[in-house]
Amino acid sequence: TETLGISPKQYIIKYRMEKAGDLLTQTTMNVSETARAVGYEDPFSFSKAFKKFHGVSPMEWRSSNH
Repeated sequence: TETLGISPKQYIIKYRMEKAGDLLTQTTMNVSETARAVGYEDPFSFSKAFKKFHGVSPMEWRSSNH
């Protein structure tokens, strides 16, 4: 990940958030299921991290048909 210019932690967050975006777009999983699928125990923490990364909540992401 050093060659990407980001820390391993940042890489993991980026991977999880991109994967979560895909799951919200391509499946009917709810936010709690999506959170667990990408490694978050707490849906609230996941939603907060998702919004910080993408700029919109998981539900806004889904409804905007990304």
